[in-house]
Amino acid sequence: MPTPAGVGPKRTALHAVHKAVGARMTEFGGWDMPIEYAGITQEHLAVRTSAGLFDVSHMGEITVRGPEALPFLQSITSNDVSRLSIHQAQYSALMYPEGSAVDDCVVHRMGEDDYFICVNAANTDKDFDWLTKHNSLGAELKNVSSQYSQLALQGPRAAAILSKVTGVDLAAIRTYWFRPADCCGVNGILARTGYTGEDGFEFYFSPEHSEHVWNALLEAGKDGGLQPVGLGARNTLRLEAGYALYGHELDENTTLLEANLGWICKLDKGEFLGRAALLKQREEGLRKKLVGFEMAEPGIARDGYPVWVDGEKAGYVTSGSPAPFLKKNIGLAYVPPAAAQPGHEIMIEIRQRKVRARQVILPFYRRPK
Repeated sequence: MPTPAGVGPKRTALHAVHKAVGARMTEFGGWDMPIEYAGITQEHLAVRTSAGLFDVSHMGEITVRGPEALPFLQSITSNDVSRLSIHQAQYSALMYPEGSAVDDCVVHRMGEDDYFICVNAANTDKDFDWLTKHNSLGAELKNVSSQYSQLALQGPRAAAILSKVTGVDLAAIRTYWFRPADCCGVNGILARTGYTGEDGFEFYFSPEHSEHVWNALLEAGKDGGLQPVGLGARNTLRLEAGYALYGHELDENTTLLEANLGWICKLDKGEFLGRAALLKQREEGLRKKLVGFEMAEPGIARDGYPVWVDGEKAGYVTSGSPAPFLKKNIGLAYVPPAAAQPGHEIMIEIRQRKVRARQVILPFYRRPK
């Protein structure tokens, strides 16, 4: 079972398995997690060309239930929860009054008056406390993170591999939908969302079955190129796909509009926390804007490196690394809105040396149809 909260870095139910196969471990979000198994580049390419299996059991799960669940979620998240059908999910954010995100999250509608939210590992307690603090409507809230392991199977062969261990019609689960399912002989929730830019599935289930499900999936995928994948490749994959990571592209000082997430801000749904600030910013203009860039000269832009625009220090890199599949050095950065133009050059300060980079249209990678 996962390590109880407050006893050093937490461990998922698969911690011993990761250690036994020689995974390189690191602390992430308060958890001791595998950063890589065979190597970040190899694992990244496996997901792009075949499939990868991720232990993402460190993610948090919160349930919101009762007749006040919908109006409560409408009041504190940016997206329009009322649009969800049963067994449908949506990408959203828990909101601060300033228009920034407490956290980004995925809201699942389990049933009538029954919602299940997946949140970032490092923010789980903060998110639950924020929800509790603002729960004036009296919705039933529970932090159920200890009741779930979560495995993510991602890549072009994910569906073919998963079909070997479940009788569910996977083609009937559209992107951002889910359903109760039996997988590897274990009951759980099977969702089709993903954080890699590839097709893929997430399976939520009781932690006691973790080793069985992990091993059964690896066995099912052994002839299809399936590899276990750590957080290192998870980060490079999401960067190629242009996805935000909380604490990098998203934080309490950055609005959703600045982070290119206006599409999850349903300002016409009615009042919600942060709506007034977003409406005001939409009228008055952004303070900064998130852009993607490719290095035009040798050099790797790392998180936090200064960005220079037209001879002035004017922004910063939020995420940067080599892109193993694209074979380029890429990154995301905040720059002044007037300078946010595809094709426009910026300079990244790398160890007191300014290196040319070129803004590009996001995402960097888009999977083939």
